[in-house]
Amino acid sequence: MIEFKDFSFKYKNGEKNALSGINLKINRGDFVGVIGNSGAGKSTFTYAVNGVIPHHFEGDFYGEVIVNGKDTVESSPSELALSVGSVFQDIDGQMVASVVEDELLFGLENFGVPHQEIEKRISDILKMVGIEELRHRNISTLSGGQKQKVAISAVVALMPDILVLDEPTAELDPQSSQQIFGMLRMLNEKMGITVIVVEQKIMLLSEFSKRLLIFNEGSIFLEGSPQEVLKDTSKLLEIGVNCPRVASLANCLTDRKLYEGRVPVNIEEAEAMVGSIIKVNCQGQ
Repeated sequence: MIEFKDFSFKYKNGEKNALSGINLKINRGDFVGVIGNSGAGKSTFTYAVNGVIPHHFEGDFYGEVIVNGKDTVESSPSELALSVGSVFQDIDGQMVASVVEDELLFGLENFGVPHQEIEKRISDILKMVGIEELRHRNISTLSGGQKQKVAISAVVALMPDILVLDEPTAELDPQSSQQIFGMLRMLNEKMGITVIVVEQKIMLLSEFSKRLLIFNEGSIFLEGSPQEVLKDTSKLLEIGVNCPRVASLANCLTDRKLYEGRVPVNIEEAEAMVGSIIKVNCQGQ
């Protein structure tokens, strides 16, 4: 699906590589969470997936990035856009219409979707995402979470194989953030869309992602399932990435020989962990 082969990139006039020596495979249907400090290379990584690099940013490009069997250097941006849908951090800047329905129409018409298919695509995606009632609303009247859902719906209506999002919950409250990630999980599981999401809220990434990539200084510092990555609390702290409290608690209990199970990634799993410990230690008392 996506493969990086010895990929490095330095922006024009950049002092050093934004990314160096990236070797990575992302399989169809994966849900990948990406995190790291500012300047770690997260956005550059997403730009390499969706073809923004090398087609919109100049610089020194080394190695290969293959998306759906196509070399991103040799493929045009429009070709890549058919496979990779992108949602950027600045949602208002991404919107091109004033009404929700028109926002979805814009992409469908510009990518030449047959007219007889357009109505079904719009109604189906709005229903799936749960925003049917917003169809005729003015975008300026929507909440931040609703705008995010509209932006994602407009991209998903084009039926991409891959969805790339750059900090989609940066300006959202915890409840809206959960809703956005719940929607991404639904799109991943029901439609088989491969999801790559950059996010600073590691608790959200740990709960919803199948795989985590931790970037540091232009390289992949850690990768694996959330449970595998969260076992390395000390390594995360070394590069300034905060570990979720539930994971820190589990690691502390493991170090004290009180717990041997998997690292929890949400409150429910943490409650189950604590309950199992209490049960074991209170037997016979």
